[in-house]
This record gives sequence, structure tokens and C-alpha cells, in this order.
Amino acid sequence: MPTSIDWSIDWARPWYASISGIAEQVTGHANWMAVLNQACTAQALTNHHSLPVSFVEQAALPEGTAYEAFISTTGKVPTRDNLHDFFNALVWLSFPNIKRQLNALQAAQIAHAGVGKSRGPARDAATIFDENCALLVVSDTAQGTALVEAIRNHQWRSVFLDQRDAFNQHAEVWLFGHALMEKLVAPYKSITAHAWVVTAPDRFFLMTYDARREWLDVHVANELTVLDANNLSTTCFTPLPVLGVPGWWQPQDREFYDDATVFRPKSRA
Repeated sequence: MPTSIDWSIDWARPWYASISGIAEQVTGHANWMAVLNQACTAQALTNHHSLPVSFVEQAALPEGTAYEAFISTTGKVPTRDNLHDFFNALVWLSFPNIKRQLNALQAAQIAHAGVGKSRGPARDAATIFDENCALLVVSDTAQGTALVEAIRNHQWRSVFLDQRDAFNQHAEVWLFGHALMEKLVAPYKSITAHAWVVTAPDRFFLMTYDARREWLDVHVANELTVLDANNLSTTCFTPLPVLGVPGWWQPQDREFYDDATVFRPKSRA
């Protein structure tokens, strides 16, 4: 059966760099799920219970069973033939350690509290991470610290325009959230990520791209493990209008960053 996915996605866009390697192996295949499952086998991809991860039809999810709990107990990821789940699969293959830890955290919370109307702070944060997170990587230097401080204080024009050279030298943005990636298929100015700040040693910025991705995958998964459910909440993130990232859109002039409907000032409330 042919896929319903429109393969006209521009994988050269900078926001898809984190997943473009695996995406290019799949683009154009009608049975993209089978291709991704071959990649899972090649990577020996497993979940937190050491069960092999594979992508299965949505119908495989039993009625009344929580999605995250099913992945935890079976290793099978229910997947629909749409862009949202396609991007989710690409993230599993690009950042397997982070996805594994998020699933472990979600499953543990479901086992503890069940599935109710309210997820609770930890599950809310894990869901936001999974769906809409961008990894804001900064150097472990005074310049990196200053950039994070400016972003947390919504000093958008200062950090993205006036300090552009410093940002390009001491910071990188890597997309993780699959819903965020889906939105950016048809980009619009107000798309905003939940940024998770990662402080990296100077050697990180000298690594190859794949080595940096692998470092991030292990490092952030370890951060989530150490942080655990008692300390994970939505306060762990800071807003990041993604098309404001230097080089991610044109034009990025003063007028662009002065649009307060997108680049909002810090609330003083």
C-alpha cells in the first residue's frame, strides 16, 4: 500500500540536521516503516528493558493500554502513516538513549499513578520534551553562560543579532521534538520550542557532526536519569523561537527580531 506521506520535505533545512542522515535513507520508500525497522535491527536498538525496538501498525496497540506502557513492555512503537509518527521514528533512530530514558520515565509514572486526566509534573515535562524540545547547546565558558542568561531573559535581538558571532561560536541548536519537526515542514515565524540547555566542553564543538549527536544523546539521557521524576518539570525549559536562530531564516534583521508578537519580552509578573 502506498504511503500517504508527501516526500517533498526539504531535508537541507538547518532544523532537520539532527535527523537528516536517517531521513535520507527512507525518503521515497512506500513502506518506510519496514526501512526504519531494518535500521533498528542494524543499530541493535533496544528499549529500557533491553527489548528490541520496532515500529508497528497503530492497530497493534491494545485498546485501553497506554502508548508509553506498551512500548516499555514490548519494545514495539505504535506508528501511524503520517508525518507526526514518521518524525517520531526518525528521532528514535537519531537519539535512542534519550528516547529510551523518556519512555522509562513515562512508563514508571504510569505504573505508579495510572493514566488519569492529569499527567503530573514529570509526565507533563517528559511529554513536552518528546514533542517540542530543542537542545540548546552552549560552551562551558563565560560566553556560553552569558548567551543562556540572555535567552532566559528574552533578550532576543541582543543574543541572535547583536551577538550573532558569539552565538555561532559558542552555541548550537539541535531539534528533538517530533511535533516541532512536523510544524517546521511548513515553517511560520511564531513556532517556539521548549529549549533544554546543555552545557558542553570546548572539545564538543571540534567533533564531527555525528560524534556531537552521539555525545548529546548519551549526555542528555544521563541528565534525565539523574534528574529523575522528582525534579523534572516544565520549569526545566526556556522558550526559543526557532526561526530566530542565526542562519535559520531570512531575513533576520532588526525588524524581524523587533516583532514582539513572536520575540516576546520577559514577563515581569
